[in-house]
Amino acid sequence: MTDPAPARVLVIGLAETGVAVARVLRADGVDVTVVEDAPAATDAYRGRVAAVAAAGAALVERPGPTEVADLVRASDLVVPSPLVRPSHPAIVSARAAGVPVRSEIDVAAERATVPIVAVTGTNGKTTVTSMIEAMLVASGVRAVAAGNIGRPLIEAVGDDADVVVAEVSSFQLEFTGQRFRPRVAVLLAVTPDHLDWHGSFERYAGAKARIAAFQSGDDLLVFDADDRHAVAIAAEAPARRVGVSARPDATGCFRVVGDELVFPDGAPLAPVSVMSRRLGFDRTNALAAAAAAFETGASSAGVVAALRDYATMPHRVALVGKAGGVEWYDDSKATNPDATRRAISSFESVVLLAGGRNKGLDLSVIAGETARLRGVVAFGEAGAEVAAAFAGTATPVEQVASMHDAVAAARTLARPGDVVLLSPACASFDAYTGYGARGDDFAREVRAQVLEGVSR
Repeated sequence: MTDPAPARVLVIGLAETGVAVARVLRADGVDVTVVEDAPAATDAYRGRVAAVAAAGAALVERPGPTEVADLVRASDLVVPSPLVRPSHPAIVSARAAGVPVRSEIDVAAERATVPIVAVTGTNGKTTVTSMIEAMLVASGVRAVAAGNIGRPLIEAVGDDADVVVAEVSSFQLEFTGQRFRPRVAVLLAVTPDHLDWHGSFERYAGAKARIAAFQSGDDLLVFDADDRHAVAIAAEAPARRVGVSARPDATGCFRVVGDELVFPDGAPLAPVSVMSRRLGFDRTNALAAAAAAFETGASSAGVVAALRDYATMPHRVALVGKAGGVEWYDDSKATNPDATRRAISSFESVVLLAGGRNKGLDLSVIAGETARLRGVVAFGEAGAEVAAAFAGTATPVEQVASMHDAVAAARTLARPGDVVLLSPACASFDAYTGYGARGDDFAREVRAQVLEGVSR
């Protein structure tokens, strides 16, 4: 027996997701109020205000605690936007008053009429989501990608499609319930991240586990069989399960054997050489995507075509250029230490650029790759923490004040055959609007100082 449809919904946060929830629910005749704690004097914000007004939703800016509590009590459902913390007054009030709190992806899932493939994990989510979509499309399956990858899921489930592939974050999963039951769930490695938001690794991992918590025996969970936390979550999952592994002896898993990607029974899936890029994590990402795609209608020919044609996404170990025998890579999307560690492990000799704003994470993880590091350039708010992570090692560390100085220092440290890798292990918000802006700044400096031979 399903709960009655809510007549009055309170949406927390006027970002893109909040606008999408308001627009879709208002089209169904639901009474929607959106609250925004920090309205901005920007064209983008004014556009979102206009969008919710056009949809017929109410907007309350900077509500006080009493007003928030009153709005919650007058609602049948509270829908927090991603990044709204469990400690938000509206969430606290809702739980005290017995008002349900459900994320946008949870609301979206109950509206879906086609299978949802959901992808989560600490690193690789966007890549695997987009690869699954590409494999399905190349197989003639009408697939669309949505969720944390860009477009809100609540909009995408209304598309004329055969499958919706959704990237989902721990922030979104925190507030999901039994309605979020993906036909296929993909759980990549779960390593420490966003501890400043979740409060502990246990809570972070618990949120990730919710991707599979309400699946049934007819559904499928694809999981990273090389990650102990993903393995532990899979062991408790109610769905059918299949692992993905870089280990050739991981029997029963999609895995890498020599120069072949193979099925769980050992049958060849595709040669590694067909892939447009073949770093270690590229291979396991490809296997996870293939496992999910095959379950939802992909053909072998479509999967191989997608592996051949798939283009590396920006700021994910993306080659900026090569000069003097040194390759320069932008991995600005690496905003946690495990992502940085994986990127370093893909190369033999690295000059690492790391720093930014730490998210409450243990940066010493990256010091485990010292055998591959020629040197480290530390920058940003967490520059001193990065330097401290290498205390007591033989790896030289230079701390600098800007990206310009970081590139200049890396140029001095690097030798022919080296890779200079921007892989910060930290968020970018100490100095940039996002990891993309940070990566673009790095690329500009590399072009100016290295590729064009100009030093400013």
